[in-house]
Amino acid sequence: MRFSTQGSLTRSGRVRSLAAVGVASLTLAALAGCGSGRTGGGGDNGLVVGTTDKIFSLDPAAAYDQGSYVPETQVYQHLLNFAPGETAPKPDAAEKCDFTTPTVFTCTLKPGLKFANGDPLTAQSVKFSFDRMLKINDPNGPASLLGNLDKTDALNDLTVAFTLKNGNDQTFAAILPTQAGPIVDEKVFPADKIMDDGAIVKAKPFSGPYTISSYDKNKLVQYEANSGYNGILGKPKVSTVSAKYYASSDNLKLDIQNGNIDVAYRSLSPTDMESLGKNDKVTIHTGLGGELRYIVFNMNTMPGNTPEQKLAIRKAVASTVDRDALSNEVYKGTYQPAYSAVPQGFPGAVEPFKDIYGAKPNKEKAAKFLADAGVATPVQINLQYNPDHYGSSSSEEYAAIKNQLESTGLFKINLQSTEWVTYQKERARDGYPVYQMGWFPDYPDPDDYLTPFFGPNNFLQNHFEDPAITAQLTAEVTQPDKDKRLAIIQQIQKDMADKHISILPLLSGKQVAVATKNVQGVDSTLDPSTKFRYSVLSK
Repeated sequence: MRFSTQGSLTRSGRVRSLAAVGVASLTLAALAGCGSGRTGGGGDNGLVVGTTDKIFSLDPAAAYDQGSYVPETQVYQHLLNFAPGETAPKPDAAEKCDFTTPTVFTCTLKPGLKFANGDPLTAQSVKFSFDRMLKINDPNGPASLLGNLDKTDALNDLTVAFTLKNGNDQTFAAILPTQAGPIVDEKVFPADKIMDDGAIVKAKPFSGPYTISSYDKNKLVQYEANSGYNGILGKPKVSTVSAKYYASSDNLKLDIQNGNIDVAYRSLSPTDMESLGKNDKVTIHTGLGGELRYIVFNMNTMPGNTPEQKLAIRKAVASTVDRDALSNEVYKGTYQPAYSAVPQGFPGAVEPFKDIYGAKPNKEKAAKFLADAGVATPVQINLQYNPDHYGSSSSEEYAAIKNQLESTGLFKINLQSTEWVTYQKERARDGYPVYQMGWFPDYPDPDDYLTPFFGPNNFLQNHFEDPAITAQLTAEVTQPDKDKRLAIIQQIQKDMADKHISILPLLSGKQVAVATKNVQGVDSTLDPSTKFRYSVLSK
């Protein structure tokens, strides 16, 4: 497939068009149903955006979370990106991209690109960025998305070629706009280690719609429009944006309802949303999102003396959790039960956890799994959750899960919580045997719920790897026939639920933002790419 500067598509003579059989054919368009004063300002009425999310790192190699994804979206350019409201990747820093052979994806950059500090942005910058991502391979980073990338070559200043391990990759073009794809300045970033946020801000290696003018991490970040940006996200509609970070959703709710901020994006509680829905001064905006809430099992450190016992414990948990109760009692219906790693609405989504373990808790089935494997009860489980990153209702959610499991008499749950920055570090160090995670998709394709979770070097780092699953993942990514690809995607979901259960899906939901009545552009950025773009907002 060719990506021109106008975004038109032509078929490559060497491979099947991705537009016909890849990401574009499996997009979310097929979904049936996914106290403080003002800061900032400016001549064009600068915006203030509030959030309870936390930035883990501004270094793309170190961050694979929604809190870090928001600033990355504003300040880094990609070769390809998702235009607001669209699900097919189009040129951003690139002028065009082609599959020149089944295993080589070649991009030509726009001439004269520069970072905000004046350094040139060239094919060497692109090669450095991808080489660095894979070399550092940070456990909290997105390198797992690049599992099919063999090498990156700068053929000249404007041409970069990606050689893939497996040909006919139906997802690679859509991976370039993700957190694995920001282009960084090779004159600023070290090649083999993570760079501190403060040093990044000082060096201004930014090439996106905005640069960061002031940075008080997880308190206040101020952005200024980057006059040098001419990519797919468009020129910013406001010249200044201030991002304010809140310790609790209570204060976030108060500030948006009182007009002290313009937009509240992640994460207000269901009670907050119910209250704000009655406020005629704000508008609640929702968009397809495919957010997934789930439990992760560390395959090494979770309870159980043998792999068979560990699997039996996972199956018993799967038979005990009541998703309907979590949806209705904790989240007031704002999240829906999830019975697969791939949420309903995505092409190829099935519900194997419902089929195998039931839609309602089944104590007898759970007890049999444990008894057949010789597991003594009650099973002691250390269950960790995060109280600030996935919304304030996480405490209520995991208290409910603890009660559901313990009410059977089969489990004894030691429930603990940790703030996000520490949580990420401890999770990567095998600190948690069983723990909460959440997911926003990187790109609008069901593979994004499969390969990053279950492939080798998966981002969960929970010691799951299975040769048969790996082979299936490779097959679905490289299968050009749509129907055959969907069949493989369905089988992977069934096998993971029946034979492995490295994660337990719980709930899925949409993107939500609350804005004052005079703010425009919110709906256009709440799209399946899950990129919250400040550049489209105005008032």
